Amino acid sequence: MARRSENDDSGIGHDSKHAKLRIKDRRRTGSQSKSGARTKDRPDYSKAQTGFVTTVDRGRITCRLNNGEQILAMKARELGKKSIVVGDQVGLVGNLSGTDGTLARAVSVGVRRNTLTRTIDDEANFERQIVANVDQMAIMIAATNPEPRHGFVDRALVVAFDQGIKPLIIMTKIDLIANPNSEFLEPYLDLGLKNDEQIFIFDKGSDLSKLHKTLSNQTTVFIGHSGVGKSSLVNRLIGSDQRAVGSVNENTGRGRHTSSSAFAIPVGQTGWIIDTPGVRSFGISHIKINRIFHAFPELEATLNRCPKNCSHDEAACELNQISAANLLTRVQSLRRLLASI
Repeated sequence: MARRSENDDSGIGHDSKHAKLRIKDRRRTGSQSKSGARTKDRPDYSKAQTGFVTTVDRGRITCRLNNGEQILAMKARELGKKSIVVGDQVGLVGNLSGTDGTLARAVSVGVRRNTLTRTIDDEANFERQIVANVDQMAIMIAATNPEPRHGFVDRALVVAFDQGIKPLIIMTKIDLIANPNSEFLEPYLDLGLKNDEQIFIFDKGSDLSKLHKTLSNQTTVFIGHSGVGKSSLVNRLIGSDQRAVGSVNENTGRGRHTSSSAFAIPVGQTGWIIDTPGVRSFGISHIKINRIFHAFPELEATLNRCPKNCSHDEAACELNQISAANLLTRVQSLRRLLASI
């Protein structure tokens, strides 16, 4: 029997050659079968209803429709890796009845006017978006147990100024210290924050009417270390116990986490409070250095007199000429922030 040559185009060699060509052709053009045919048509979501995201938990998104209906949704595949956070305005399709067991789809995310973003620490490159589209940031600290830290407040202020969010500072547990008018807050008066409008001091029995007025018709995110009384204050403001309340670990002096995810709660007629989980670090490495100075407007004139390319921690730095105690505290805060990133 005659053997076929390796160059013979007939038989097995011929079929194998054309099979390879067909495989390559399918890879290039895709399957031509009807079931796998590709199309340029896109779903029509023009009738999608808008919902306000009140919480996101394990892939499930709770939203409030304009008519007040609360529904549960999941992120549509079309959104890919785009995140959805509390405060977002999303387009919703599918079952919008709000009936138990039903699930709508979030198919679009509205343009955000700002976001509250933090890195886990100052050496991490991973940015975590916490909430979006907020008007105010309530930075919560306790007079004691846990001890207040200028570093945390200053970092939160940097993010607030960077995103155009109005900052509020709320100190709780003043009944646990001898001097209710804590010196801790004095440096922030020079920042332009006003008492009873942007700086509040409370104990368990304090009148909350002025704070309630400040929160009305605004979307305000509450942030703070665990144990500062954030959820307790939120419960008093809304008149119910919707948020779990925790305590402080006596050994570490740190609070225990009671809120596991951000949660938006209506306050007043059109206002929202967004309660967030307690944080133990607030990195700002995602913010450029020249934008950090925006959170220190009281030092702006002095900074403008500094030598070109000044590190702001050198002998020729104009900040060295500041002697006022309150401003010195802010200078030290600025230098710590610059050294940490």
